Amino acid sequence: MVRLGVADSSEPPAEQEVILPHRGALRRLVAVARGVRNTLKAFVRLLGRRKEQREVMTILVTGASVGIGLELAKLLRESPHRVALTARSSSLARFEEEGLIPGERLLLLPLDVTSDAQRRAVVRAIEERWGGVDLLVNNAGISYRAVAEHVTQAERLAQLDANFLGPMELIRLVLPHMRAQRYGRIINVSSVSGMTAMPTMSIYSASKFALEGASESLWYEMRPFGVRVSLVRPGFINSDGFRKVLFTAQAQRALSDPSDPYHAHYVNMHELIEGLMTLTFYTPRDVAETILEVIEQKNPPLWVAGTFDAQLFDFLRRIIPSGLYHRLLYATLPRIWRWGQNGNMALSSLPPKK
Repeated sequence: MVRLGVADSSEPPAEQEVILPHRGALRRLVAVARGVRNTLKAFVRLLGRRKEQREVMTILVTGASVGIGLELAKLLRESPHRVALTARSSSLARFEEEGLIPGERLLLLPLDVTSDAQRRAVVRAIEERWGGVDLLVNNAGISYRAVAEHVTQAERLAQLDANFLGPMELIRLVLPHMRAQRYGRIINVSSVSGMTAMPTMSIYSASKFALEGASESLWYEMRPFGVRVSLVRPGFINSDGFRKVLFTAQAQRALSDPSDPYHAHYVNMHELIEGLMTLTFYTPRDVAETILEVIEQKNPPLWVAGTFDAQLFDFLRRIIPSGLYHRLLYATLPRIWRWGQNGNMALSSLPPKK
């Protein structure tokens, strides 16, 4: 059964457990290094903090019950802004567990970003209470993992609906208020996958590429009205987000079947992504702090790297010829020499000829 939903799902789909080599010593070393880095980072921010009066805004954050969205919600709790936090109805209880209680400056609303009725209800509720949305953080989304051959049309549309179509509809709903007051902010949370695609993640990358293209166009369209648009690109962050990835039905079968032609694709990419996400220095809190910095900037840039690896990929794409760039990345894929060893799909699995 394929599960569709937004990224704050508390019940990720079952997937085959891939046992990685023991990394105990390495994990401890990384933990110590991360602690030193965070201490230095906090010290630098303390020295560089400027005392200034921040304009009070009405901020809408989607997908705010877990991960980056939840960390941003906690940071905004300490700000003077009016904040509307959204999550699916089944996840709203998490806010209270985290000490986020509705009040004069905090509104909690149910929202599945793929639902037109819920999108309109959220924007209407904010307009009735505070006049409109001054700043939108499009953070909610989902991630499918599957090779292109293992994705149905319904799954492809579900991915685009959550990561591109839904966020763009929210933008369309809040722009009239921003345009009328000649001030506003749009912050779209993209991904390093929005500039560099990875095997088994084609439709996820497609949804982020689409969001980035639309955001760049929007940057030009809205500047005359005083509306600023930014894209925050997180890379690999230390979280269990990889466990909430949605495998399509065909991808799940291939992951469980060593004889499947794509089995090595899934196993090795799973190992690579899990390793990178558990050993990286960056956490959802780091990315949330970056988003908060963008919120507080007077003239935020369009492109914002959420982590160092996002900066690195952007730099490499700029200086390395595209043909060489892709060959280098291909060569670094784990055990790439084993991929595709099982040969072609059985003819019975191919679509019928017309």
